[in-house]
Amino acid sequence: MEIRPFQPSDEAAVVALWEHCGLVRPWNDPHKDIQRKLAVRPDLFLVGVLQDEVVATAMAGYEGHRGWISYLAVSPEHQRTGLGRAIMDEAERLLRETGCPKINLQVRSTNVQV
Repeated sequence: MEIRPFQPSDEAAVVALWEHCGLVRPWNDPHKDIQRKLAVRPDLFLVGVLQDEVVATAMAGYEGHRGWISYLAVSPEHQRTGLGRAIMDEAERLLRETGCPKINLQVRSTNVQV
């Protein structure tokens, strides 16, 4: 899997992945979340690509006190194959480079698979 920063041309595939993974909620517009992220440290918004298909994402942030990971997603067809670990490792590496001492991962209580 190639891990790289999000590109605007990825948006439709990323939102489709999030929907497929059950991460989209009526009160969260994923397109607005993407636009907000692109305004602040877009280099911390990662996608994982296999054969030209977006199969993983991690949206990282750092506000000076702690890092955050949201929208961690792996296509159900590729879960439990190490792709989630790979994209998390890269997000953690990038956050450490910024001086981030600790990271919080946002997980919904309904996500029992995690």
